[in-house]
Amino acid sequence: IGKRTPPPSAQEEIYDKVVDLTEYAKRQRWWNRLFGKNSGPVAEKYSVATQIAIGGVSGWCAGYLFQKVGKVAATAVGGGLLLLQIANNSGYIQVDWKRVEKDVNKAKKQLKKGTDQAVPELNTFMEKSTEFVKKNIGVTGGFVGGFLLGLAS
Repeated sequence: IGKRTPPPSAQEEIYDKVVDLTEYAKRQRWWNRLFGKNSGPVAEKYSVATQIAIGGVSGWCAGYLFQKVGKVAATAVGGGLLLLQIANNSGYIQVDWKRVEKDVNKAKKQLKKGTDQAVPELNTFMEKSTEFVKKNIGVTGGFVGGFLLGLAS
């Protein structure tokens, strides 16, 4: 008579339910308002679990490196300032504090000018960043979590 198709495995059933849930969420108005109609290229290529795993691993690596490099940089800057202070107190160097104050005020004025000019570019960068986060919410969430874990380890 006819061939019977075997019942789907548990893994296939779970996958079908996740896909159905994803499609259902994309059709909801709140989802479209929050994330847009297209969840982005990464969301279309990989499952949510894979996106979170990729983001988490890369975030942990970035956080761990940030922590290590930050410690080295803080040690170098702190050590340099300590050596300068010891040299100043020992009489090896003389600091012209009036000139330092003049240069700092000049730098403040230049920074203020540069900040006023950079505002439109900053707004564009923020808009692009927000759009990226919306399109790649799984990877971004995993990255943030992994970054925090990397900083803590």
